[in-house]
Amino acid sequence: MNKLAILASGSGSNAETIAKYFANHPSIRVVCILTNRADAGVIARAERLGISCHYYNNVEMRSGDAPLQLLRELEVDLIVLAGYLCLMTSPWLVAYPNRIINIHPALLPSYGGKGMYGHHVHEAVLAAGEEQSGITIHLVDEEYDHGRHLLQATCLVRPDDTADTLASRIHTLEHRFYAPTIEQYLTQDL
Repeated sequence: MNKLAILASGSGSNAETIAKYFANHPSIRVVCILTNRADAGVIARAERLGISCHYYNNVEMRSGDAPLQLLRELEVDLIVLAGYLCLMTSPWLVAYPNRIINIHPALLPSYGGKGMYGHHVHEAVLAAGEEQSGITIHLVDEEYDHGRHLLQATCLVRPDDTADTLASRIHTLEHRFYAPTIEQYLTQDL
């Protein structure tokens, strides 16, 4: 059984989609969710889904000591970032080399890096007059939005788009492609 831990900082819609996708999977299961925000919406989602959720502040997450100990105890095989807004530090990368996956709401390498998340990304895409945007699912390394790409999917940017309308189409891509890409990575690459 491949065990997943999801890290999230926000509402948790991607975390919920992933958890539901793997709920009856024969060989992959979400065993816990970690968050660095005590008020994150993902906490309520985890409770509704019956998945244990653990809060660690940013200092604890950066050091990795307590959360990584929990993941070792749960025998977690892969970490999935689902709207987790902190850079993964060295202890995490050493403990889970090539076993941390992230999703970014743009076509990397464009519109990535520190501060490029959520509406900031969509506003930058619109300001640049791009004709398309999309998502990038990638492995995590020591730089923001940098590791090996596992999948990119695109959508058109419409002339009348706002950051909200573009974000809505991007979320549709995230929910469609993230869990199957995780599944493929686990079954083919690990």
